[in-house]
Amino acid sequence: MSTSTVPTREELLRRVTEITPVLRANAAWSSEHRRLHEETVKALTDAGMFRMRIPRSHGGFESDARTMVEVAEAIAHADGSAAWVVTCSWIASWGLGLFPDEVQDEVFADPDGQVCTTIGPGTATAVPAPGGVVVNGSWPCISGALTSGWQQVAAIFLDPEGEPYPVMGPVRLSELEVSDDWHTTGLRATGSVATTAKDVFIPQERLLPAPAVLSSQSVSKRNADTPMYRAPFISVGAASTVGVCLGMVKAIRDEFFERLPGRKVTYVEYPSQSEAPVTHLRIAEAMMKIDEAEFHARRLADLVDAKCASGEAWDMTERARCRADEGAAVRLCREAADILAASSGGSSAYTKVPIGRIVNDLHTFSLHAMMTPDVNAEIYGRVLCGLEPHTYYI
Repeated sequence: MSTSTVPTREELLRRVTEITPVLRANAAWSSEHRRLHEETVKALTDAGMFRMRIPRSHGGFESDARTMVEVAEAIAHADGSAAWVVTCSWIASWGLGLFPDEVQDEVFADPDGQVCTTIGPGTATAVPAPGGVVVNGSWPCISGALTSGWQQVAAIFLDPEGEPYPVMGPVRLSELEVSDDWHTTGLRATGSVATTAKDVFIPQERLLPAPAVLSSQSVSKRNADTPMYRAPFISVGAASTVGVCLGMVKAIRDEFFERLPGRKVTYVEYPSQSEAPVTHLRIAEAMMKIDEAEFHARRLADLVDAKCASGEAWDMTERARCRADEGAAVRLCREAADILAASSGGSSAYTKVPIGRIVNDLHTFSLHAMMTPDVNAEIYGRVLCGLEPHTYYI
C-alpha cells in the first residue's frame, strides 16, 4: 500500500467487504480467547483501517466523520470487538495529531502501527523530574493495548507550586505493565486489559494539559490548517464510535432474518413464526428503532464534517448534541437488539448461534461512560436550559 494513496470512502468500504470473511471466521475464537485473532489484526492492518485518522503527512488518510461511521458499521457487522478496537485507535491517533510535530514523527514512524488511549487519569499521578515527569499508576479497560505500540496516557500532575491538574502524553507499551483482567460478558475479544506505569519517565515535549487536548488546542504546526482538527475531542470520539452499535444491531437483524424461514413459535398453532402477528409487530418496531438510530449517527457525523469543512466555531449546544446523538443511537440499537433477541427463541442461547454473543457485545458497548444514553441526554438538556454542562468532556 502506497503511503501517498488516500482511499475514498467507497474504497475503504470495499476493503472491509474483502476482509469480512476473515473477521467473521475468527470472531468466536477471539471472544473465547479474549483478544483479537492475529489474522483479524493483520487483515485490518493490511486494509489500512488503523490509518484512517492519522495525518496524511505520516501516511494516514484523514478520513472524515461520515466515512468513520460507515466503515465502523461495516467492520462491526462482521465483528463488533474488532470495530471497537479500530475506532479506539482512531480516537488515539487523532488526539496525538494535536501534539508537537516531533512527537508525531516518533509515534507515527510506522503508519500501520496501532495506538490506544485513555482520557481519564485512572489512579496515575505525575511528579516533576528533570526534563519531564515520572508517572506511576494504572489505567483500566485499555482497548487495543495487546496489539498497540503506544498508549496515550493521562495522569494528575502534582504541581509543587500550584493545584494538581491532568496531563496527557504518549508512552510506549513496552514501558508499561499489562494486567490481564479483561473477564467480561461482552466485547471480550477487545482484550481491553489494564496497564500500569511504574516510575515511567515522560519527556516534557510529550506532555500537554488534558483540557487542552479535550478542547482540541493543537500545538502542531504541520496540522494547524488540517480540517479534521476543527472539532472538539469528544465530538470526534462520538463520531468515531457510533457506527459500532449500528453495525452490531444490523448483524443481529440479519442473523434473525436468516434464521426466520421455517422457524415455528413453540406451543402455538401458527405454521411458522413469520406468520404470527406478534412477529410482525415486534420486527417492525425493531426495524424502526434501527432507522432512528441511523438518523442520529448520520446527523452526528454530518455536523462534525460540516463544522470541520467550514472552520466555524462550535457552540455548546452543538457539542452537547453530539453526545446526545450518540446516546440516542446506542439506546435505540440496544432496544432493537433486545426485541430481536427475545424474538429469536430458546435456540439462540446456544453459543453456536452468533446472536447471543453480539447482543452481549452491544450491551457492554452501551455501558461505556461516554455514550450512556441517560447521562448524554441530561448533558444536552442542561445546555438547552442555559446551564453549564457539569463536565469538560464535551
